[in-house]
Amino acid sequence: MARIAGVDIPNDKRVVVSLTYIYGVGLPTAQKVLKECGISEDIRVKDLTDDQLGAIRKVLDNYKLEGDLRRETQLNIKRLMEVACYRGIRHRKGLPVRGQRTKTNARTRKGPRRTVANKKK
Repeated sequence: MARIAGVDIPNDKRVVVSLTYIYGVGLPTAQKVLKECGISEDIRVKDLTDDQLGAIRKVLDNYKLEGDLRRETQLNIKRLMEVACYRGIRHRKGLPVRGQRTKTNARTRKGPRRTVANKKK
């Protein structure tokens, strides 16, 4: 397995798909990186040479990936919570942050239903 940015990327997949296993690299970024390196998107990871892997690593060094990106995201959320802005309060309460409805749905953020007694009528 090839190791890029501290992540083992799968050997049998196309390079453009394998790069998306790195946190912070989606399909458009992977395509841009390969175009910059001059590598075909259709080639498999196991067929890459060491020079090509080195070129990909060099280009990806310019991006904020994995641990640094996760840390920055967590610090941004923590800052919102400390400032006690609307979004920070929603994060603190574990409710949807981006304006979704909460009367129904929102189960991903709120967790499983907690039944309340005598709610029939």
